Amino acid sequence: MKKILMIGCLLLTLAACEQGKGTSDEIQTADDVKVLKLGHDLGKDHPVHLALTKFADIVKERSGGKVVVDMFSNGVLGNEREMLEQIQGGGLDITKVSAASLESFAPQYSIFSLPYLFDDEAHYFQSMDSEAVNDLFMSTKDKGFIGLTWFDSGSRNFYTADKPILHPDDLKGLKIRVIDSRTQIEMLRALGGAATPMPYGEIYTALQSGVIDGAESNPTALTTGKHGEVAKAFSFDEHTRIPDVVVMGSHVWNDLTEEEQNLLKDAAEESTDYQKEIWAEAVEVAIEEAKNAGVEFYYPEKEPFREAASPLYEEYRKDKDLATLLDAFNDSR
Repeated sequence: MKKILMIGCLLLTLAACEQGKGTSDEIQTADDVKVLKLGHDLGKDHPVHLALTKFADIVKERSGGKVVVDMFSNGVLGNEREMLEQIQGGGLDITKVSAASLESFAPQYSIFSLPYLFDDEAHYFQSMDSEAVNDLFMSTKDKGFIGLTWFDSGSRNFYTADKPILHPDDLKGLKIRVIDSRTQIEMLRALGGAATPMPYGEIYTALQSGVIDGAESNPTALTTGKHGEVAKAFSFDEHTRIPDVVVMGSHVWNDLTEEEQNLLKDAAEESTDYQKEIWAEAVEVAIEEAKNAGVEFYYPEKEPFREAASPLYEEYRKDKDLATLLDAFNDSR
């Protein structure tokens, strides 16, 4: 009898080890546990991974172990675009992507790449928690995915090898790496620079070799991305605040009960509150570490940048969906 029990335990252990090799429909245990496969491209020490871990813990605890999130980090399942395609194809259940990456899948997400969309962090947070953003998250159900929640990724700023960007004129003639987003490319053109889209992983070498003159991101790129080793001038112009979005496949969402949907939404929103706290701490640490590594920080006047970028809004207001979002964000001021 003991031998039979031992064999049974071993089989259960082996079955648990097989988690993550199929979709949630395929992975069912004897107790009918729903296992949701989640992939992202960041390291396990990143605030986003820590927040997703909290999300998974809340889901497991509050479902009594009936819903489990199986996580794959460090891009082992592909880059953001590849994982979005897996979401649409049903091979992945949940992922985290930049709103800029969603732009080519759902044009309405291009709004977040508009420069100076938000006045400051408080306006950004208030807007992201609005009903308008929740409607945006649910508007892509027919495209194969919905948004569960958002994570803060800070303000995006320009940094170069040694030239501070204190005015849009300082960007003239400079090749600046941007996210592969039409809106980002148009933004940089409006500000006077030459946009150079490339994967994040290529920025360090491109800066080091002079292929690009600079890039734009948040301060953590200086430390976790080691860009502070080759870029010593960081200018806090805060031209955009592009959120990360936690995306779930429509195929999964539609198969959940209403109770399970509410559980996942509540867990996701709680993970956002947690992520905002640890993100703010990570940015403070990154700035101090970068200063110690010889990076100089500059704080330019933002009005000249706002004025240079303002013509973009006339074009984007021609889109009814984008105009509705712009009005909602203006109302939240």
